[in-house]
Amino acid sequence: MGAGIMVFVRFLGLARFAPVFNGKEVPTSIRISIALIMTVIVTMLIKPQLPPAGSSLILCILLNYAFGAVIGFVTNCILQAIASGGDMINMQMGLSSAMVLDPATKTQVSVMGNYFKYLGLLIFIQVGGIYWIFNAFVRSFDIFPMYGTVLPLAQVANMDYLIMITANILFMGMQIAGPVLLATLSQDIILGIISKTAPQVNVFQLSFLFKPIMGALILIWILPMLVHVIHDYLISYAKIF
Repeated sequence: MGAGIMVFVRFLGLARFAPVFNGKEVPTSIRISIALIMTVIVTMLIKPQLPPAGSSLILCILLNYAFGAVIGFVTNCILQAIASGGDMINMQMGLSSAMVLDPATKTQVSVMGNYFKYLGLLIFIQVGGIYWIFNAFVRSFDIFPMYGTVLPLAQVANMDYLIMITANILFMGMQIAGPVLLATLSQDIILGIISKTAPQVNVFQLSFLFKPIMGALILIWILPMLVHVIHDYLISYAKIF
């Protein structure tokens, strides 16, 4: 009974932050049902031992929830790097004022950032991301036993992983937004030349017209290449799960 509670609580912590499971569009009843199924399967796989004498049930529950949350948070950070590229594109296309309410997070997000977030999520599912999460969850009991009292953060979220993941927010964002940034920069140069040669032309209003159109055309053109870039990026993280 105690082992099942620990597995159940750890999966709830993972589902609170992990992609796919953390969305508001996933009903709580579905999360609990998946957690119950995973509890039965994982409990049979790991063959848990009896709790040590004198162990605190409340402390073990809190630590298991926290450990599952750490795994889910690290996974979510990987996908946030893709959304950052959409935010860069959104700014360069002049759509900074076009913010929408994301029902999943209940926050205002950019249009292109939200688009790339769900694009990255779909590719994550397609490459087997759900299996990676489940695999990481099962292997987590080898790193941190369910009745452990010290979280092994150095093995889960050490400095090398944190630096790599946070650095990729800028790196991956620039890879995704690079073509649009170059196109809009060229457009700004052309409009700047026009404003000097023909001051009577209202270049400021023209930029609001041409930037979204130029950005959308470039995105349509390079979208197949971006899918491959995001696919390779996600595959490179398969080994950390």
